[in-house]
Amino acid sequence: MEDPILIPLIIGVFFLAGLVKGVIGLGLPTVALSLMTVATDLPTAMVLMLVPTFVTNLLQAVTGGHLVSVLRRIWLFLLFATGTVWLGTLVLRDADLSLMSALLGVVLILYALLGFTGFQMRTPPAREHPFSVAFGTANGVLTGLVGSYAVPGVMYLQSLGFSRDPFVQAMGLLFLGSTIALGVGLSGNGLMQAEVGLTSVLAVVPSIAGFFAGQAIRKKLSESLFRRFFYTGILGLGLFISVRVLLFG
Repeated sequence: MEDPILIPLIIGVFFLAGLVKGVIGLGLPTVALSLMTVATDLPTAMVLMLVPTFVTNLLQAVTGGHLVSVLRRIWLFLLFATGTVWLGTLVLRDADLSLMSALLGVVLILYALLGFTGFQMRTPPAREHPFSVAFGTANGVLTGLVGSYAVPGVMYLQSLGFSRDPFVQAMGLLFLGSTIALGVGLSGNGLMQAEVGLTSVLAVVPSIAGFFAGQAIRKKLSESLFRRFFYTGILGLGLFISVRVLLFG
């Protein structure tokens, strides 16, 4: 990372990404990738966000008091969401990802708009196992392709009817497993650079600072206000991804 401009950029980007994640429980990879790929290529940006994402997801996954009950509910989904990431990384080096990124942006926008209307997908208890396999596989492949952990996994987790704190913790578990699997996939496909990996470690500091600042904000929100913040954040991420693809390809 020889460009001196990258250091303050990394500090600002990862503080902002950590802040967003602290408030709504997701968004660090999306914000970090969307902003960092303006100055770097996608594989480099994906490596940069690995360690900050791992640390903040670990904190999110283990805090909240619902770890055991959430794991019992979503273990099958997590198994497929993490076990299929390598499929996406297999084609990462050769794929044209602009269209896929734009599609993800559109999906997030539509999801947010539906959320504002009060619509919420529900998964019947009898269908949780097949839905876990289907949504987990789709989420894993997309994670390996574009480094975005949210689609369609977050939609599925929300369809299970979790209240705010278990829902945020479930997202933390999904993102934690996805981060580990993505790191293994990138390394196995020769996309992990040692120097970039070290810079990723340094990016943990602004990420954690932003994360705890965001958590402090979230604790002051009611359930209904949190939902509005959540969908607003999803809408913003979707618009950001889509506009970036249109402007930069």
